[in-house]
Amino acid sequence: MYLGRIVAAGLTPSGKPVAAYRVSSRSFPNRTAKLSGGKIAILPRPGHEDDLAKNPYIAYNCVRLAGSVALATNGSQTDPIIEKIAMGLPLRDAFALSLLAMDYEKDSLDTPRIAAAVDAASGLCMFGIVRKDAVLVRAMKAAPGQLYYLSTYEKNYPCEAHEEPGFTAETAEAVCAHVISGGVFAGFEHPVTAAAALWNGTGYDLAVQDA
Repeated sequence: MYLGRIVAAGLTPSGKPVAAYRVSSRSFPNRTAKLSGGKIAILPRPGHEDDLAKNPYIAYNCVRLAGSVALATNGSQTDPIIEKIAMGLPLRDAFALSLLAMDYEKDSLDTPRIAAAVDAASGLCMFGIVRKDAVLVRAMKAAPGQLYYLSTYEKNYPCEAHEEPGFTAETAEAVCAHVISGGVFAGFEHPVTAAAALWNGTGYDLAVQDA
């Protein structure tokens, strides 16, 4: 099954908050996740920079942090969402305002914008999507070992049914590996790269991994 881009948030089996992102792509597979300065960006791989002229939506910050919150998204909405959170806006408001203002991507597929966040202070997970036909924002509580996910296609609405039942990762690196090829994610086609943020008790550990 092809889901396109995927965001995820929840708790590891030991209760550590986690947010993650996976690029799955049929059209632009030559991309990588790059960690720099406490955030993670999706960029063309060396030698494929010309892809940006074909589609300006393929490069963006995908993971950013603000205090106890880790945010993962599939586009340039990452920055306005996390900036509103840093200013003190509730997660719901930051998601709804930013997604509605930016709208879905105006590419040939009308690609939805998706976002997921986890707040280590409250344990709250927030999911949001803006599609051509809807804007949906929903808070969800995860128990230890629960990882919920949302995608641009097919699983494109926040729902408890979109859960990874075999989530066992306990490090940011292991989370990346899991969303690329572990559990239910192994059945999702065309993985390209992944990024993750995992709470270590005082801050977030970040990791990236190409498929």
